Amino acid sequence: MSSFIISGGRQLSGEIDVAGNKNAALPIIAATLLTDENCQLENVPDISDVRAMLDIAAALGKKIKWTAANALSISGATEDRDPPPFLMQKLRASVLYMGALAGRHGTVAIAPPGGCVIGRRNLDAHFEAFREMGIAIEETEHGYRAARRQRKDTLIFLSEASVTATENILLAAAAENNTVIIENAACEPHVADLCRFLIKMGADIRGVGSNRIEIRGRKKLSGAEHRIIADSIESGTFAILAAATRSSLTIRNVPVEDMRPITHVLKKMGVHLETDGARQQMHIGNSTLKAGTEQVKVGLWPGFPTDLMSPLIVLATQTDGAILFHDWMFESRMFFVDKLIAMGARITLCDPHRALVSGPAGLRGQVLSSPDIRAGIALVIAALTARGESRIDHAELIDRGYENIVQRLRAVGAHIRRVE
Repeated sequence: MSSFIISGGRQLSGEIDVAGNKNAALPIIAATLLTDENCQLENVPDISDVRAMLDIAAALGKKIKWTAANALSISGATEDRDPPPFLMQKLRASVLYMGALAGRHGTVAIAPPGGCVIGRRNLDAHFEAFREMGIAIEETEHGYRAARRQRKDTLIFLSEASVTATENILLAAAAENNTVIIENAACEPHVADLCRFLIKMGADIRGVGSNRIEIRGRKKLSGAEHRIIADSIESGTFAILAAATRSSLTIRNVPVEDMRPITHVLKKMGVHLETDGARQQMHIGNSTLKAGTEQVKVGLWPGFPTDLMSPLIVLATQTDGAILFHDWMFESRMFFVDKLIAMGARITLCDPHRALVSGPAGLRGQVLSSPDIRAGIALVIAALTARGESRIDHAELIDRGYENIVQRLRAVGAHIRRVE
């Protein structure tokens, strides 16, 4: 187990770079199984979730080589076998190998995917879509088996605009010559990035970035070179950190256009930010925090992202006024707020999906434990905001989503160190 020791109550300053988008990198890595040719990826975040996804690809025959910092090549034949269960259970995104392998080889058996425990995240939308595509799904003693029964043109209306279900359909459809239309598709920027990579491999995709995607794949896809988009969630995380600690930070490699749903909410809460689209930068400083909105509710793109709900709750503890936070997607997202209450925050947990935060509150250092990636980074922000010393246990969960976070925070003046 790793822990972070943090001494808070200090202002930060300087420049911090945003890493590549984790949620784009993971499905793109799965997509490399659709070809035996070499794929070159740049701006890949070097985090434990990416490493776990690469371990599965390697177990299926792929040759993985880091060619430079945040750049790698994936080459070699994909073997027709099932991915190892112990690797599949390391992260939620491993379910994307189901679509890729069913599309490439026709059959695959997978163990239930792992990931953060933030609520019930079933696979119904995936399986309904697969069945409509002619892929039979069977629940087995140890997981699920998919088997291609027929290939046909298909119109799929997703019962929910699930990101991973949309990606799984794209992966399965990219390896066949039939046309698949997805209506009510997820249209988040990382879904669009997967589409752009599949197009480079030879798939014909229309409607990229919309909720109606039409894809016609090819039996033989080629290798491709691709640069992963920057991470809007990490950009928002650093902006919230700067505002909560009353710091002046310049955030670089920011996907400015993808930040609009986030910056809209931050500005309402009194965060002073300036964006430079040409230089892909954002500067935070001189903020006067206020409850400029009665409620923040997560939404599908272009709504406020659920992955930033936990950090934003920490920011609200420093604002003047009360804000209701509502995350209808996950019933365990709010369960970390007891840790903030122990630090001195004034939060009322209304139900599993809603929390009322009243601020400003002076936070104090505590011994805490990270329950998941996003709550973990929220606790880091809270500890840097608080007076005194904090210890955050299970820091390895934070490593799943944030690359070299200790070194990057220390570079802008944070008093943080890791202990094993």
